[in-house]
Amino acid sequence: MPKHTVYFSIVNAVKSGKLKEPFTREDFQKACPGLGQGTYQAFLNKHRKGNPGTYSELFDRVETGKFKVIRPFKYQ
Repeated sequence: MPKHTVYFSIVNAVKSGKLKEPFTREDFQKACPGLGQGTYQAFLNKHRKGNPGTYSELFDRVETGKFKVIRPFKYQ
């Protein structure tokens, strides 16, 4: 899978209105079908602002289980 594919799928879904913010993991799965189940389970938390693994910070967790994409969008 090319680098940043999952992130770009989420950004494109937000830009098109297919994914409304704040969104849940389930919303992400519906708006961006065809990814691995593990991606839906882990990607948002793994890349949230302040994540303990020091992964890239792509999302703000606005409340438990709800996320927004950090602006400006990255990798554009």
